[in-house]
Amino acid sequence: MNIIDIINKKREKQELSKEEIEYAINGYLDGSIKDYQMSSLLMAIAINNMTERETFDLTDVMLNSGDKLDLSSIDGIIVDKHSTGGVGDKVTLVIAPILASLGIKIAKMSGRGLGHTGGTIDKLESIGGFNTNLTIDEFIKQVNEINIAIVSQTGNLVPADKKLYALRDVTGTVESIPLIASSIMSKKLASGSDIIVIDVKVGNGALVKDIESAKKLANLMCKIGENNGKIVICLLTNMNEPLGYAIGNSLEVLESIETLNGNGPQDLLEIVMTICELIISPIKQISVDEARTLIFNTINNGNAYNKFKELVKYQGGNIDDIKISDKHYSIRSNKDGYINHIDTYKLGNICRMIGAGRLELTDKIAYEVGIVLSKKVGDHVNVNDELLKIFINEKQVDINEILDCFDIDTNLIEKEPLIYEIIK
Repeated sequence: MNIIDIINKKREKQELSKEEIEYAINGYLDGSIKDYQMSSLLMAIAINNMTERETFDLTDVMLNSGDKLDLSSIDGIIVDKHSTGGVGDKVTLVIAPILASLGIKIAKMSGRGLGHTGGTIDKLESIGGFNTNLTIDEFIKQVNEINIAIVSQTGNLVPADKKLYALRDVTGTVESIPLIASSIMSKKLASGSDIIVIDVKVGNGALVKDIESAKKLANLMCKIGENNGKIVICLLTNMNEPLGYAIGNSLEVLESIETLNGNGPQDLLEIVMTICELIISPIKQISVDEARTLIFNTINNGNAYNKFKELVKYQGGNIDDIKISDKHYSIRSNKDGYINHIDTYKLGNICRMIGAGRLELTDKIAYEVGIVLSKKVGDHVNVNDELLKIFINEKQVDINEILDCFDIDTNLIEKEPLIYEIIK
């Protein structure tokens, strides 16, 4: 068995055996298979797909590539929430403290940005001093003490995914359903949570572009969870425009804080409420309406934001040290009409290019840069109305490239729903 034969087999659209998948993954981990070889295999998978059986096997090999987290010393039902990746998606930063403030245990291991999409760990690290690298013992202790910890992939937990994740980010192999499913589920299964809620983003700004593919991904992840004795709930949510108004690490943290204080954008709040209700209602054995009341109460009485501040303090961060660039300017509309479409993928890539994401494995994130929208899909604009503010450092952008992201027309088209479907 050798990696060239395995690459050629997948290039020829043939099904790989579990042994071949294991050989490739373990060889990449021990260094005998090089980056360029694994990149070729990932590209062959991205182009030619994997069968359901191959995806189950890939998930299992990745899951068993390192340690598994034993969370049995945490008292109570443990919840993890994940997103497949979107633009302006700061849902975790809002949901986690809300749930923790209501006594639900959030033991979350998150990822960094992937392609044009942002990552929770990068966002949290935009808070001065915030430490995302806790030991397993520190992680468990913190969840027991304050109900919440959010960390990057810890220790030797699913090292295969950690290495593949970084490679996919810079090799154009991000948007592959089997690679997305195995990446997410290997981490979630290794992390030891009881209930896993996955926000499957769908649309132009997501890794998954159409509802049919999103359903396939959601059903696949639910099956993987069922095979491993875990409850998995997937929501299909709209990513044909950025979620909320802020795009970029520090800017998204600030918008999350606004939301926790009851002043967040309506679309972000709707997804937050829906996911929280799906979790709170069965755990506390109350109705959805009662769950919604609990959520509003914990926001309005300040408990949710106080829990976020407690999380930041416990992990060494300074809530008052969130920097945004003082170099910013407005991009204004060059026509009258209704905004019928925003090229969310392109906006995400513009943010990536100015430093909010990575182009190379070794790139450092510029936490202070990004975009804050002034208008969303369905809004009317006149010539010279502000569409957005862009926060930059030394990297410049083409104003026309940003204007091209907005489809403005005299006729208003019907806006799509924010939440398409819930799959269990």
